[in-house]
Amino acid sequence: MSNSVPPPTLLGWFDLHERDLPWREPGLSGWQILISEIMLQQTPVSRVVGPWREWVQRWPVPSAMAAASPGEVLRAWGKLGYPRRALRLHECATVLARDHDDRVPDDVHVMLQLPGIGDYTARAIACFAYGQPVPVVDTNVRRVIARAVHGREQPGNPARADLADADALLPRAADGSPSDSAPRFSAALMELGALVCTARKPRCDDCPLTDCTWVRLGRPAHTGPPRKVQKFTGTDRQVRGLLLDVLRGTTHPVERPRLDQVWTSDTAQRDRALDSLLVDGLVELTDDGRYCLAGESP
Repeated sequence: MSNSVPPPTLLGWFDLHERDLPWREPGLSGWQILISEIMLQQTPVSRVVGPWREWVQRWPVPSAMAAASPGEVLRAWGKLGYPRRALRLHECATVLARDHDDRVPDDVHVMLQLPGIGDYTARAIACFAYGQPVPVVDTNVRRVIARAVHGREQPGNPARADLADADALLPRAADGSPSDSAPRFSAALMELGALVCTARKPRCDDCPLTDCTWVRLGRPAHTGPPRKVQKFTGTDRQVRGLLLDVLRGTTHPVERPRLDQVWTSDTAQRDRALDSLLVDGLVELTDDGRYCLAGESP
């Protein structure tokens, strides 16, 4: 398997084409890497750079964020989308400050016990913050492996085999264990998927992998169900965002009529979106029937 993605070739390409991203700077803490990984979930890199810089300066350690209210963190989240990520990050900061000496542990299994930390995030922190040679699999990695190794245009649904595939590609030392360059190789694999082996228009002529199985087979088209394109306009997500915008724009609870004004074309949808924000813990109802961000109820 490793012949299709030779480590020296990919690492050489990465040396030339690595993006200058702030969370790749040396010496960053596990907490700073954790913030970047949470922000980057389902959000383009270009939208994350600015907020990430602001957050690591404002909350340099977990205890700093834990001391803030959930509403303050939600307000700072702005328009990054999927705001439950911000709420879970605040919960995680509270646990780290209380139970882990104000730092992110370096053990994957321990990290998996933290709020909002899944398998990918735990492995990414172990790899990129602590230099551990663990396989890290995101959408970009799965796509590169699907094409270069298995000859498929699209990777299909995530599976445990994805980790085994990524682990088999890691550069090895003489004794067969992953080498010291394994963390950088994992970053390079992601970068290749993000910049060259893209989902819709892969730039195969610019790819350093000269033995890609998918290309060798004539780049066969995906034969499964078509990829679903997520829309935003008119969805509950959009309505939830509009409601949160109102609450983020003030430090005081607001009356229900002010929220009702943000979406009048479908009142049932608006009510459903507001109810979901309450259920998710992003919004609270005060004793006098007004609405505010989590943790800001008087």
